[in-house]
Amino acid sequence: MSHQSELISTDINAYLAQHERKEMLRFLTCGNVDDGKSTLIGRLLHDSKMIYEDQLAAVQADSVKSGTTGAGKIDLALLVDGLQAEREQGITIDVAYRYFSTSTRKFIIADTPGHEQYTRNMATGASTCDLAIILIDARYGVQTQTKRHSFIVSLLGIQHVIVAVNKMDLMDYSKSVFNKIKQDYLSFTSTLDLHDICFIPMSALDGDNVVNRSGNMPWFTGLPLMEALNTIQIANDHNFDDARFPVQYVNRPNLDFRGFCGTVASGVFRKGDVVTALPSGKSSKIKAIVTYDGDLEEAFPPMAVTVTLEDEIDVSRGDILIGKDKTAPVVSDKFSANIVWMAEKPLTPGRQYAIKLATRSVYGSISLIHHRIDVNTLEHHDANELKLNEIGSCTVSVTAPVVFDPYKNSKWTGSFIIIDRLTNGTVGAGMITGITDEEELLPVSVADRKARFSQTATAIALTGTNSKAFAYQLERKLFDNGHAATILETPSTASLVGVIKNAGLLCLCVENSGLAEMSFDTSKQSINDIYAELKDKKVIY
Repeated sequence: MSHQSELISTDINAYLAQHERKEMLRFLTCGNVDDGKSTLIGRLLHDSKMIYEDQLAAVQADSVKSGTTGAGKIDLALLVDGLQAEREQGITIDVAYRYFSTSTRKFIIADTPGHEQYTRNMATGASTCDLAIILIDARYGVQTQTKRHSFIVSLLGIQHVIVAVNKMDLMDYSKSVFNKIKQDYLSFTSTLDLHDICFIPMSALDGDNVVNRSGNMPWFTGLPLMEALNTIQIANDHNFDDARFPVQYVNRPNLDFRGFCGTVASGVFRKGDVVTALPSGKSSKIKAIVTYDGDLEEAFPPMAVTVTLEDEIDVSRGDILIGKDKTAPVVSDKFSANIVWMAEKPLTPGRQYAIKLATRSVYGSISLIHHRIDVNTLEHHDANELKLNEIGSCTVSVTAPVVFDPYKNSKWTGSFIIIDRLTNGTVGAGMITGITDEEELLPVSVADRKARFSQTATAIALTGTNSKAFAYQLERKLFDNGHAATILETPSTASLVGVIKNAGLLCLCVENSGLAEMSFDTSKQSINDIYAELKDKKVIY
């Protein structure tokens, strides 16, 4: 029976009130394949009595069938690896979220994949975490995957790291093995932005130093994992110095009330404080901080509140209210960022995307890729595109000024997602590093125009009956699919066609087909036929 079962059965309201007041800790586990991530989470759930009896019985039966853990032992990884493909291959593919609580805290666990091909999955799972548990197999020490995961944890600004040296039972619980791994890890991370690092030797399979202190390693005087998770300080991880309030929604239920709803990203807002709305620059004082349970005197992250102002200044969804801070945010239409690419179709400079930063959405493009970061060696390589799971340092240009901070100062106003304009799917995630240097921006090239329109500038002749109407239909189909074309209805000179092609456009020639590189007979071919042939010949892509 868990520590709260008795309270649940006797006073459910008291239990809910107690549960609501607990602090929430989000953490992820990451490591090499077969380092024991899923087994560790299963052990945490098992030893903290957070598993239903029928679920435990099913896992025990599956463990006997598989025979992977030895006689009498439960394969606790089966509690987490829920996908059939994961069980068949013995690996974690997608991020699996699990929930449990102790008497002092609530926990959300993100079990992230170890394979390099699932880097985007790990980055997604880590983006909201306060702490990372990096598992290291005591038999092999610090591996390439260990370095990759540590770099991503550093990149995403996770403040606390627990290095769990697992499978110590297979190394006779050796203190020297543990100390060697500890020293190797600290040597590698000296170049990364990691500060609060804790090392714990353990055996997830047998439960040594997971929930209970291990009698097999009396030389280790630190806390077991569960106690470390319960006591690590995360309350001060938020930035309480720079006041930022992205406006999510303007609430105007009647003529007497106009409130700005959102979640405090950083800093502290108090009733009577002078705030400025960006990007407009208009200022007013906070009249009230409104919540469902009544007005507050102050609000801080991550509280969701409604703010009313004394003056009727122009504030809209996507704007940010800031306080009088020493560090002001940047308002600009260009910034530098590290980008994790999450789509099969590569990121190429010049292509248009939707950029969502805090509560504001704008259109923009990646104007320059400075370098690609090798996630295994941390080396920088020249790149003209980013492929699936790759990370690069880039310059981002947007069509309207946005308000931002460096990601290391504020996650909420320093991070963004990249959305494909045609599919509306999220294709990338970015962490802003700062304002860009204007000198690095280069003239628009032929390659830039090709990337922007996903096409090769070509003159296309359309002949046959009703070719003029046909040309406008083809232009519409091209436009609807993200391409750009223009129509020449009368005979034209080679120089005019050249100007159109130099702009990166498809030139649809209704007459004077002698200037065209391709020709189609509209009386014999349909719109879809021509569109398909243009794709086959890589004119559009």
